[in-house]
Amino acid sequence: MKQLDFEIDKLTRSIENVITGDSFPTEVLPLEKPDLLQLTKKNKWKFNWKEEYNASDREIYKLTIIGNFSVIQGVVSTTISDGYMEMPLIESAPFNYGNHKMYNGVAGNLVAFVCKLSFERGFDGYVGFIAKTKLIAHYEKTLGAVHIGAQRMIIQKPQAAILVNKYFPTFKIE
Repeated sequence: MKQLDFEIDKLTRSIENVITGDSFPTEVLPLEKPDLLQLTKKNKWKFNWKEEYNASDREIYKLTIIGNFSVIQGVVSTTISDGYMEMPLIESAPFNYGNHKMYNGVAGNLVAFVCKLSFERGFDGYVGFIAKTKLIAHYEKTLGAVHIGAQRMIIQKPQAAILVNKYFPTFKIE
């Protein structure tokens, strides 16, 4: 497992243009093999998504704006662990990080999706991940994640429900 270093810039209902503040509805879809052509180091993506895609225990999802499915805003990989969803990798598109990013809310949207997946699969919203040390406090503050030792973090049911309700208000948590 890699140490994750995504930043939650803003929790929005979708994704939000940094300059105009306009909000764009999104959809999270399974990543397809042709999508990998976009997700390369040459295109300034940080991780090897082809390797992640080929891992037999992983499901990879992409975030897109509804009506513009060819542009990937961010990507997350998931796997099922013992009683919860694990988030091995997450990355915003290169144009969505740094001082000149286009959209806020990408990482939050993807984390909320993984929490939703956890509810759908009977894991009560629990999501685990390994954080870079310098971001542990950030994830505690922005996601309500709990630091459970070393660099291990988990999002528990109440915090997962908050994230899911924010990004997926039509999804009913029971």
